Amino acid sequence: MNRLKKVVVGMLSIGLLAGCSGGGAATDATDTSADKKADGVTVYFTRHGKTMLNTTGKSQGWSDAPLTPAGIEVAEDVGTGIGKSITFDKVYSSDSGRAIETAEIILDKSGQKAKINKDKRLREFNFGTFEATPGAESVEAIAKRKELTADEYTEKAAKEGGYNGFIKELSDDLAEIDKENVKENENWPAENYAAVAKRSKEALDDIVDEASENGDDSILVVSHGMTLATLLNELDSSVSADIPMSGLENASISKATYKNGKWKVETINDMSYAEKGAEK
Repeated sequence: MNRLKKVVVGMLSIGLLAGCSGGGAATDATDTSADKKADGVTVYFTRHGKTMLNTTGKSQGWSDAPLTPAGIEVAEDVGTGIGKSITFDKVYSSDSGRAIETAEIILDKSGQKAKINKDKRLREFNFGTFEATPGAESVEAIAKRKELTADEYTEKAAKEGGYNGFIKELSDDLAEIDKENVKENENWPAENYAAVAKRSKEALDDIVDEASENGDDSILVVSHGMTLATLLNELDSSVSADIPMSGLENASISKATYKNGKWKVETINDMSYAEKGAEK
């Protein structure tokens, strides 16, 4: 298996198949006036901690698995590193256990109490019949249908626009193959890139609309590697170049601000909070 194929298999274990740094400004938690209006909204997008399926290199979409000890530790480090530097007005998570667990740990270690609002639209890609299967098998199945070797397929896909170009081609191909399995998998079909981009962006739009109405400045969103990369790409298509081909790291934070109807992605794949927490 060459280096590029190993990267792809690792990506599968991150989500489907399996930077800059910067902290946020503290928010004023004492202002509870009913007519408070946020000048802008800052969203901290966080990938969940490492899980057992990540560790074994299996596809992890709507399938779920608990955090590993290392996954718990890095989430604890993020919470400790955040501390009181950011006060989250609202917290959102996908309804997958690994994301909820990560959000709970971050809040606990940062000394904050908040309701975790669960939204299934923030889930990882659904890989249908490829769920919880070895990532290498998924790549090989696609390549065979295209009369390519796995190496040839991965090399071609990786040239289609960086990380997001790669996951788009791969997820679209998996969804197309899975259509043949619809009778066996009619309640859980694989999703293509456009479907995930649509649902995740709709979720974010609702989150920001509510934040703007309520005067919330600072929002934590805990989701999944491929979904977050897709969502960030919807906000700014240039960010894909800043995402490594191995994907967003577990417990990394990507920060974006919304003001006057426009998004600005400020940091991608930031591990500085985890590093700061680990030092304490």
